[in-house]
Parts: sequence; C-alpha cells; structure tokens
Amino acid sequence: MKIRKAILSDIPVIKEIAEKAWRPTYDHILTEQQTLYMLDLMYNSLTLENQMNGNIAFFMVDLGQETVGYFAVEIFNEQFVKLHKLYLDPTKKQQGLGKKIIQYIQDWALTNQRNRIILNVNKNNSAVLFYQKMGFTIIEEMILDIGEGYVMDDYVMQLYLGSTQSIA
Repeated sequence: MKIRKAILSDIPVIKEIAEKAWRPTYDHILTEQQTLYMLDLMYNSLTLENQMNGNIAFFMVDLGQETVGYFAVEIFNEQFVKLHKLYLDPTKKQQGLGKKIIQYIQDWALTNQRNRIILNVNKNNSAVLFYQKMGFTIIEEMILDIGEGYVMDDYVMQLYLGSTQSIA
C-alpha cells in the first residue's frame, strides 16, 4: 500500500470511489434521494477542488497500480486534526488498509504538532465499530442540517495521541 498526496487530476478517481463506496455504506441508513443529494453536495468537482486548494489535504491510497481509496484531513486547531473523509473501494475492505491509513493519519497529526484526531461518523455506520477498535471514543452526538430537509445524525469521535512535546 502506498499513500500519496492527491492532486486536482485525482478528483475523478475520488468521485468514482465515493460512488462505489457510498451505497454499500449507507443504503441501509439513507434514502437513494439523500445519497444522491449528499454525493452531489460533497463530491461535485468544484467543492473538491476548493477543498484541495484550501486547508483540507487529500491523500490517495494505491495498491500496486490501482487507486483503492482516499482520505481527507485538516489541521483544525491547535490540538486537533480533523478526518473529513476516509473511503475505500468496497472490494478492498477487510485487508488491513483502514488500520494502516489511521496509523498514517496519526503520524501526520503528530508531525503537524497535533495530539488528537476528531471525526464525524453516522451513528448507524459500521465504521463506528472500526474507529472504536482503533481507539477512538465518542465524545458528542450531533445532528447537522445539510439542506433540502436532510440531516446528518453523527457521532463526533476522538483519538487522543498523547503529547507532541517529543516531536522536533
């Protein structure tokens, strides 16, 4: 597995993986209409381009010559890195890639002098259990209005990484 910083030309691949990953992840949680709305809201090319040109760092996950996932992180404040997105091609799950990605994000956070990772995850997403296995704890519940009568009903989760004092 190789992780590389995403560039604007990766946007079509990010969108393709999102399309593959969202339905298996959310079909039991969201209606098809909400899925389509959210994919358009979060994954239209302009939104992704603005995020990549802004404060959100996107990374691509490659296996051999194939890109199988992506994640997006942001230095959120003096303590936190926020994990905005982490998706893998559904056919590539259960191979330990998620664990390696979380380790990469931990290292990235510490390198950037941050000692916590926070994220939002749908309360009914099986990823809640994955994040808990990785050491994340639920610190808050949040209902976020995203327009068109839709909401995101999420947990806010946190992973404490310890002191950053030893980082040079």
